[in-house]
Amino acid sequence: MQLVFATNNLNKLKEVQSLIPEHVQLLSLKDIGCFEDVPETQNTIEGNAIQKVEYIKEHYGFDCFADDTGLEVEALNGEPGVFSARYAGEQRNADDNMNKLLRNLKDKPNRDAQFKTVIALYLNNKLETFTGICEGKITTTKHGEQGFGYDPIFKPNHHEQTFAEMDLGLKNDIGHRGKAVKQLVFFLNSI
Repeated sequence: MQLVFATNNLNKLKEVQSLIPEHVQLLSLKDIGCFEDVPETQNTIEGNAIQKVEYIKEHYGFDCFADDTGLEVEALNGEPGVFSARYAGEQRNADDNMNKLLRNLKDKPNRDAQFKTVIALYLNNKLETFTGICEGKITTTKHGEQGFGYDPIFKPNHHEQTFAEMDLGLKNDIGHRGKAVKQLVFFLNSI
């Protein structure tokens, strides 16, 4: 079975490839000749994931899946949420995004947050969605060199390390994307 993972983020691709079963040949957007930015104009994480798979199916004809992820911070009424990648501007710079978030939380005692990933799968003309959530806290400073995005400032509950301090295996096991991908894999193995 061939499936396109509708992402240009090589870090996400690497994370997901390590979890997908061997009978699924994972194709990237580059593999199918898609070099444009796939639209993400919805106001929910789920809406963006669905929009991406519908775009690939309509324009390229491939069965595919896509994810959208947001960091939702309780003290900021769910910000940055659907705007996580562009929180500090269209340049989509992880350090700028983390710095803005840390500034916005500076005087707030509540550091509770959650990462939420929604995967939309368009397969055999049917749409399925899978959701993974990882709860944790926002640290006051950055820690770790691994991972990407907000990983250096997100410490999952019941762990002493940020995502950026963890090895990929542990992050996949407890993280939001890993949880959603496991649901996807379970579904793919059941058909």
